[in-house]
Amino acid sequence: MALLLEHGCHGLGIQALLAAADTPKGSFYHHFTDKEDFALQVVDEYMRQVQAGLDECLADEARPPLDRVRGFFELTQQSYERDGYLGCLLGGLGQELSGTNEAFRHKIEWCFTYIADRLASCLTEAQTRGDLPAGSDPKEMATLLVDCWEGAALRSRLRGSPEPLTSMLDFCFRSAVAR
Repeated sequence: MALLLEHGCHGLGIQALLAAADTPKGSFYHHFTDKEDFALQVVDEYMRQVQAGLDECLADEARPPLDRVRGFFELTQQSYERDGYLGCLLGGLGQELSGTNEAFRHKIEWCFTYIADRLASCLTEAQTRGDLPAGSDPKEMATLLVDCWEGAALRSRLRGSPEPLTSMLDFCFRSAVAR
């Protein structure tokens, strides 16, 4: 996962991957049909981690719904910090491969939609509690949050800094509760 995040799919050679994993070539091809299959399975593993983060943050009913949503992004930001602000694996692979590879385009779009759907359910709860205006569209808000986050993740990678991520969260959550 770290190698794909750092180098991208095209920039990561099989030999470098095998050397980093201390694995013979035959073992790689025993588990994966090719580098695309490997990268798609890495996306699946990444999504298992994202799902765990969503479960951890969004299920904590002791916190208000907007705090839970922001908490998910803050948890994600902590993982970006551990990785040296290299951004989002989904965003990076999506930018690199979606224009040339339908499997990746569909897979990455599904991942972003899944995340937005999970966030939308929590935003609907916030709306029911009166934390968001009644005329808000939680699904649209969740999709916009994911889209803005991905842009901030790219800028964070470019700058090697958390500032774009923090600024995006502060702006979006300040705007969401402003009436």
